[in-house]
Amino acid sequence: MREYLRKLKERTVCLNYGRDVIAGWVCEKFPEADPPSHLSILDLGCGRGYDLINIRDRLIGKTASLFGTELNPEYAEESRRLGIQVSITDLEHSKYPYPDGTFDLIIANQIIEHTKEIFWIFSECSRILKQNGYMIVGVPNLASLHNRVLMLMGEQPSSIELLGPHVRGITKSGFRRFVEADGIFRIEDVKGSNFYPFPPGVSKILSRAFPGLSVSLLFLIRKIHPSKRFIEVLNTRFFETNYYTGPK
Repeated sequence: MREYLRKLKERTVCLNYGRDVIAGWVCEKFPEADPPSHLSILDLGCGRGYDLINIRDRLIGKTASLFGTELNPEYAEESRRLGIQVSITDLEHSKYPYPDGTFDLIIANQIIEHTKEIFWIFSECSRILKQNGYMIVGVPNLASLHNRVLMLMGEQPSSIELLGPHVRGITKSGFRRFVEADGIFRIEDVKGSNFYPFPPGVSKILSRAFPGLSVSLLFLIRKIHPSKRFIEVLNTRFFETNYYTGPK
């Protein structure tokens, strides 16, 4: 059964990244007639630069400075050849090499599920994002239809395989509780992308209609607190894990 589902998955895996959703939000939030005419955009874990180039190609009447962080040297070099300014940055244990309030938009697409230190990541984003700036976060959906079927069968959800790269399972409601803690960020929109095991055309329709059951969730997030850092969320909560809170 898992092998059969895996073959079905391969037909639409490119939809997991929701790049049409991301481009649509960028056009909506940064329209042609709305200043500023130049944007600063950062992609956390930019890979080969596909998300940033997708955004750049959709901007009308605006220019953009494109920045990315990436640990894979090969991917970083490919992004640089596309005109992206890439830094080799450990997202979980480093201060990001940008001044406070630098970016209009931060992208984190299919990266958060790979990380433990999400408090630090969102804290650095709260620092380097402009007031009322946006984040767009894409993650695999633990509560997707196909994951629910797998769990009903007693199987491990594919979005958080133990023998795999993901260390976090994320749902729509759980992510909202996390991101909106202490009023630093506000989620303004949530959309889905892809819908296993259906073919591409049907997947696009179903993921729009039922985002909570889609393969991937995409969140449009606005920074609403002018000065608070997300790491401060840990000041009033105790968790039995040693989260990184910054250099000592």
